[in-house]
Amino acid sequence: MKLSVAALIFTALAVGALAGPLDGAVYSDDDRYHPSFPEEPIKPNARNAQQEQTIAYWRDNAKRTVESIVNRKQNKNVAKNVIMFLGDGMSISTVAMARVYAGGEEKSLSFEEFPYIGMSKTYCVDYQVPDSACTATAYLTGVKGNYETIGVNAKVPSYDCKAELDKSTHTHSIAKWAMDAGKDAGLVTTTRVTHASPAGVYAHTANRDWENDYMIAEEGCDPNELDDIAEQLVHGETGKRLKVIMGGGRREFLDTNIMDEEYNSRGYRSDGKNLIQDWLDLAGSSENRTYVWKKSDLMAVDPKKTDRLLGLFEPGHCAYNLDRFRDNMMEEPTLAEMVDKATDVLSQNEKGFFLFVEGGRIDHGHHDTWARLALDETVEFAKAIELARKKFSEEDTLIVVTSDHSHSVSYSGYASRGNDIFGTGGTGSDGIPYMTISYANGPGFATHVDAVNKARVDPRKLDTSPNDFRFPATLPVGSETHGGEDVAVYASGPWAHLFTGTYEQNTIPHMMAYAACVGDGLKAC
Repeated sequence: MKLSVAALIFTALAVGALAGPLDGAVYSDDDRYHPSFPEEPIKPNARNAQQEQTIAYWRDNAKRTVESIVNRKQNKNVAKNVIMFLGDGMSISTVAMARVYAGGEEKSLSFEEFPYIGMSKTYCVDYQVPDSACTATAYLTGVKGNYETIGVNAKVPSYDCKAELDKSTHTHSIAKWAMDAGKDAGLVTTTRVTHASPAGVYAHTANRDWENDYMIAEEGCDPNELDDIAEQLVHGETGKRLKVIMGGGRREFLDTNIMDEEYNSRGYRSDGKNLIQDWLDLAGSSENRTYVWKKSDLMAVDPKKTDRLLGLFEPGHCAYNLDRFRDNMMEEPTLAEMVDKATDVLSQNEKGFFLFVEGGRIDHGHHDTWARLALDETVEFAKAIELARKKFSEEDTLIVVTSDHSHSVSYSGYASRGNDIFGTGGTGSDGIPYMTISYANGPGFATHVDAVNKARVDPRKLDTSPNDFRFPATLPVGSETHGGEDVAVYASGPWAHLFTGTYEQNTIPHMMAYAACVGDGLKAC
């Protein structure tokens, strides 16, 4: 369509009238979106400080990146082994902040070096923002379900005792698909092994809280009809076949009259069972089952003489890594140490294995607005991935790294390069500095808002160094919430190129199964 000169003039005048006169007020109003700051000298200890000031540095950097992409060859081998790493609550902002914590803005965590990346849509069938139960069902069994439910389809509502009994609603994980194909399978987590994410490997339940029989009875259901999650791990169709199980959660396996072997505490069960002993008793005449609860015993395990391995290192969740050091808990293994031993045991099967690994306490740190703990757990998670990638060849081992959901954590402000990620990022209009890390909601609200004076607390007057320092939150809730945005998926190894693009979270196990030629769906072979 052609406009006359008169029409163009009229349009220009109309736009000008709407925009207002081109005076200083317009420019000032626009400038407030992009504030200016005094020029700060580049810190001499910053990595590549001098090189980054040159044109050549950035052009060479870009050239290397382009060359690596252009020269990338698609690996279409069948994956003998598949290792899935799940950073619970590891949002994009968490990854970015963890880089700074680990060494600098320009640093890459181990899995960020993987050649292929995609984005996963995380919602539940019934909720916009998901929990770790419905997401585990998606990324492990390939079917989306309802909030709080695990290993069942969306016909099962949360807390529905009867619906769970209908086996036609049960969804099975890629761990079962792998074992059905002759491979071995296992799980490693820093949470309780009966917690929502690892339970997706083996359980079918209408509620994630039903980790023991007592919790089922508490909800008015009959534990004689429904198998709790710990029971399913020991005696269930998939759970009893797992070769390696490691994490926390001893209390879910022990009756209240049984004392924990490490602490002066008792189990949570009310049925008189010792499921740890049950697991040991399931050993066949020629099968060597090994149960360990401390690092020294784990390190002493001989993979060639161990048919099945159960490691439960805490009554509840495993300790945060920083707390492990602070409290000198040296008999608790790191995530990397657990992964190392787990893969040693699983590697005895010549047909390969599937291993699920969860860095579960990233999520817990965020829920409590303990950002320091959440970021340290992210770095520990990256170390475990680095170990696995170096240990197994990209030619026959697919490694997939992702998260189940995001969090309301924000990485914002205008902190100078190299600034402490746990420090301040600028000054608010109230004249008080604000922190680089904050949350949309959470228990940190009470720490940072003076309820009496109805004003923000100056963070410079707070001791921000403790592991459990709560970072600021905009509104008060007892537990900070998840976020609903997409999460990243990183892949390396056979058929890793499948994991590019944006897709539903439930697609992930189908792509892993395709690469490993397991399951009833499409296969690479």
